[in-house]
Amino acid sequence: MLPLIERVARVTAIIGGMVLTALVILTCVSVLGRGLNTLGHSELLIGAAPGLAEWLIATGVAPITGDFELVEAGIAFAIFAFLPICQLYGGHATVDVFTALLSTRKNRVIRSFWEVVLSAIILLITWRLYVGMMDKMAYGETTFLLQFPVWWSYAASLVAAVIASVVAIYCAAARVLNLLTGRQYLPQSEGAGH
Repeated sequence: MLPLIERVARVTAIIGGMVLTALVILTCVSVLGRGLNTLGHSELLIGAAPGLAEWLIATGVAPITGDFELVEAGIAFAIFAFLPICQLYGGHATVDVFTALLSTRKNRVIRSFWEVVLSAIILLITWRLYVGMMDKMAYGETTFLLQFPVWWSYAASLVAAVIASVVAIYCAAARVLNLLTGRQYLPQSEGAGH
C-alpha cells in the first residue's frame, strides 16, 4: 500500500510544482508588462524618445488581465497538492525541546495522537471545501475580470484535498500501527524539527 500512496503523493506534488512554476512565470510576465506599460506612458520616455514610447504602447504590452485571479486559484491548488507529500514524509515543522527528553515509546504516542488530530483536521477542511464548492456552483459566482466560475478553483483544490485526506488517513493508521506493533509503515522522514 505504501508504494501506491507514495506514488500518488509524489505525482500530486509534481503537478503542484508545475502549477506553482507556471504561476511564477505568469507573475513575472505580468509585472514586466506592467512595468513596460508604465514606462511607455511615462513623461520621461515620451519627452526623451516619443517614437519609442509610441512603439512600446503600440505593442500592447501590459499586465496580464486577471493575473491575481489565476494566482489566487493556483496557489490554493498548490497548497493542497503539496500537503500529501509533506504529510507522508513528516515534513511539518515540529518543536521537540520537550519531547527530545522523552522515551521512544512516549514519542510514538505523541506522534500518533497528533497524526490522528491532523488527519481529522485535513478531513474537516476537505469536507468544508466540498461544501464551499457546492455553494459556489449553486450561486454561479464568477471571478471579476476573467469571469470563470469560482467553483473551478474549488474543484481543483478539492481533488488535491481528497488525495491529502487519503494520505492523511493512511499516515494516521500507520502511526497507530507503529505504536501498537513497533513496525515502521511510513517512509523514513526527515521532518522539519526546530
